[in-house]
Amino acid sequence: MSSPAHTPTPAPTLTLRGVAVFKGWLDGAAQQDMLEDLRGVIRAAPLIRPETRFGRKMSVRMTSAGRYGWVSDRRGYRYAPHHPAGGAWPPIPASVLAVWDAITGLDRRPDCCLVNYYDADARMGMHQDRDEADFDWPVVSVSLGDSALFRIGNIQRGGPTQSLWLDSGDVLVMGGAARLVHHGVDRLRAGSSSLLARGGRINLTLRVVD
Repeated sequence: MSSPAHTPTPAPTLTLRGVAVFKGWLDGAAQQDMLEDLRGVIRAAPLIRPETRFGRKMSVRMTSAGRYGWVSDRRGYRYAPHHPAGGAWPPIPASVLAVWDAITGLDRRPDCCLVNYYDADARMGMHQDRDEADFDWPVVSVSLGDSALFRIGNIQRGGPTQSLWLDSGDVLVMGGAARLVHHGVDRLRAGSSSLLARGGRINLTLRVVD
């Protein structure tokens, strides 16, 4: 495993429980460009609604780009080199990699970009991102579309939490001591963004897998 090597990185707008938040990192034009790139990803690897290992359908729809995609079914949560319907995942778009490069200053680039689509009723329960081999690498999250109430907890499950609204164009980083904090999405603020014609939210999470 390699240790992260940094070049100078920008200061976050705020830090909450160790999670760095960059408000409005992407302007309107950059959001539109990234959305168009993501449409290409979804054409190549259509969104699916995964099952949990307990057999329940998730409320979000998902796909991935990169060397690996994150998948879930009754066999559990894991990374896989192919879409569940077959075929390799498409490459991570350059517009997305540019965010990783600028925010992290790392030479190593992510192996996976998980794409989650939330409709107005979708949620994400509190969880940790811990299916990766080395937790020294950060997880970078990009929000597009309707605002989401993002909840940040603790390394151990339970205890007090804090929440903030993530708006379209916001980026956050879970790294260092905050790499394994529990986090989730409680609800969306429907109609808060006009980026997606049918509403909803796209969230990208970039991870180093190996």
